[in-house]
Amino acid sequence: MQGNAVVAGVGMTRFGKHLDTGLKALGAEAVQAAVGDAGIALDDLDAAYVGNAAAGLVTGQESIRGQVILRSLGLGRLPVVNVENACASGSTALHQAAAMVTAGFHDCVLVLGVEKLYHADKQKSFAAFSGAVDVEALQEIMTRLRAATAAAAGEKKGEGGAPGEKRSMFMDIYAAAARMHMQRYGTTAEHFAAVSAKNSLHGSLNPRAQFRDAMTVAEVLAAPMIAPPLTRPMCSPIGDGAAAVVVMSSRRARERGIAKPVRVLSSVLRSGWDHAPDEPGTVEVCAQEAYGEAGVGPSDLDLVECHDASAPAEIMAYESLGLCPPGEGGKLVESGATRIGGSVPVNTSGGLLRKGHPVGATGVAQIVEITEQLQGRAGARQVANARIGLAHNGGGNIGSDAAAMCVTILGV
Repeated sequence: MQGNAVVAGVGMTRFGKHLDTGLKALGAEAVQAAVGDAGIALDDLDAAYVGNAAAGLVTGQESIRGQVILRSLGLGRLPVVNVENACASGSTALHQAAAMVTAGFHDCVLVLGVEKLYHADKQKSFAAFSGAVDVEALQEIMTRLRAATAAAAGEKKGEGGAPGEKRSMFMDIYAAAARMHMQRYGTTAEHFAAVSAKNSLHGSLNPRAQFRDAMTVAEVLAAPMIAPPLTRPMCSPIGDGAAAVVVMSSRRARERGIAKPVRVLSSVLRSGWDHAPDEPGTVEVCAQEAYGEAGVGPSDLDLVECHDASAPAEIMAYESLGLCPPGEGGKLVESGATRIGGSVPVNTSGGLLRKGHPVGATGVAQIVEITEQLQGRAGARQVANARIGLAHNGGGNIGSDAAAMCVTILGV
């Protein structure tokens, strides 16, 4: 999908542990910030797309999540579309909003991603992730993950215990993929730790990040083991938070005098499919389609926000997005190319590893970061002369691939 949609305003909360703050308050903070940033009133909105993945499990709010949040702001009448697509809920909401603006159905649309994952009962939080696989095959999946993790751990058990008990089962899925990458390409735990250390540096510069302490590679490696080879800082934390953007047609943006609109050059959404291990998967296919629509290539990117739900996932994303050849992701992070000041900074926000991962908000938060970077207002983490940015956001797992994947390219 390519069209005339532009990002006219952005806003988000700080991500973190907000046990005493509800979905309505989190959502309202992000919406008000985005609307204010765009210089419009709530009444100027034609429609709203609200991404959320787990409110039903964690808070009990089902069916009308977006309407409940927006009505608390006094916003009604307009069409509200609730979008649930695992960790890609937010990026899917943006994809749908941009498509409707491009098609000419709306001129000014709100996109909101919001999530609460922290809960006094941690099993509720972990259940949100366990439901993002084929639940009819859940027992088989868990048995396989437990066996693989136990074999990798040997005598040394991870701090997190069994998959799904004291951690998200997805950490065991990522750990298994990491071990395969290490065996095939010689990637090391030090490479994964370098990703976490880099993102911790970036996150230390982001006032809205959940974790703001910078870590060294040695400190990452010395942290408690969760699922071999992943230590705790190599795993993204759960989180609460919200992010919002206002999407306008180019015509409406001109009429409104938006000073530096950020164009949605392409947005590609696909689901996973059954394919051979060496065949291109969702990331490769989405990325190539997005590059084609936008008329750019990997070498044109000034920055990337990628779905680093684990440190190995970022290294694999480098390869799938074409930032380096297959198997050379470890060398790329080692070279410093993906740090701020490098040739292609990745996760200048701190990424999911440090900014946090309130899943329904994550995809929209990536768009907030890239928009602010392209507009030159990212403060201490600003990428010099940034003009083109890519967001990569996936969710769920079926077989050996993501259930949902979205790649979006923005430009000025």
